[in-house]
Amino acid sequence: MGRRSSADRPARLKDIAKDLGVSAMTVSKAIRGLSDISQATKQRVLKRVKELNYRPNMLARSLATRKSYTVGLVIPELMHSYYAEVAKGLTSAILPSGYRLLMSNFEGNAEMERQEIHALLAQQVDGLVISSFQKASQTEIFDQIIRAGVPYVLIDRGIPGMAAHYVGWDQPAYATLAIEHLIECGCVRIAYIRYPPIDAGPARADGFWPTLKRHGIKVPRSYLISASYGDGTGYDAMRKLLALDPRPDGVACHNDPVAAQAIRAILEAGLKIPDDIAVIGVGNILYSDLLRVPLSTIDQRAILTGQRAGELLLRLMSSRRRLLPREVSIPPKLLIRESTMKNRVWGELTQAV
Repeated sequence: MGRRSSADRPARLKDIAKDLGVSAMTVSKAIRGLSDISQATKQRVLKRVKELNYRPNMLARSLATRKSYTVGLVIPELMHSYYAEVAKGLTSAILPSGYRLLMSNFEGNAEMERQEIHALLAQQVDGLVISSFQKASQTEIFDQIIRAGVPYVLIDRGIPGMAAHYVGWDQPAYATLAIEHLIECGCVRIAYIRYPPIDAGPARADGFWPTLKRHGIKVPRSYLISASYGDGTGYDAMRKLLALDPRPDGVACHNDPVAAQAIRAILEAGLKIPDDIAVIGVGNILYSDLLRVPLSTIDQRAILTGQRAGELLLRLMSSRRRLLPREVSIPPKLLIRESTMKNRVWGELTQAV
């Protein structure tokens, strides 16, 4: 066999440095996402890294830096597209800096969550992004994460009274936005299908009663009902609401899968959406505009949430000191589709488009 030519040789870090006229240290800092080089230089380096399909020697790099270059994502539901999109955004943020993503699913069980975090710490991850179900009174796992020297970022829900880095939005405000939209559509008997209480921080349902009270609307306590989304209980919850007298004329759901189940129950009862009952969800999951009745929803901007969490975690992992807890707000977006285009609203929105 002939000798391998330089053209066939994989690109090395010093090749990129020579090509761009910068030091090897500058290239290394750009790849690791460090903040002590200019953004313009970082973008030049990362662009060239991508063009040359550069792959660092991770074993040598780990031995030299004593880092694993892995980030753990701890989520309560593997099948929900929201978390898939969070993972996509997180990966896009950390991959250019040489980090790989390890995903862990705890199925909405707080004890399993703690076990999964312990497993990731045992694998020596360099950072964690967590959608936690821990109660405010049971946060010992986070003390253990800190003692291990591993930075972490919470997403989706914060924990009351605990100072932590957080990326997301005020949970009760989702219900407020949904309820106010139903009121604008002319609904006066508004129900809310919430997630079963988990005691892990403010719930979206917390905005339900205050919003109705602020608008002078009174509904029975039975209009607030619980359902999950992986077991069909959203369908059952909607059937219970339909059996009430009077039945609701507007239903807000804590996420889109539950709203899809509610829509099925309403249509099977021979009722029309939105004329008889308007429905809105949360999440803007991939199929929400493809349902039999396209679903109005509140876009949580999951990919952006993952990106911002990844960017924040990179700063935490590269810092030589502990940074003060920071909250990054992700503004939601109301997406109006046929499921709430009720009465005059339908014509007004159609004309506006």
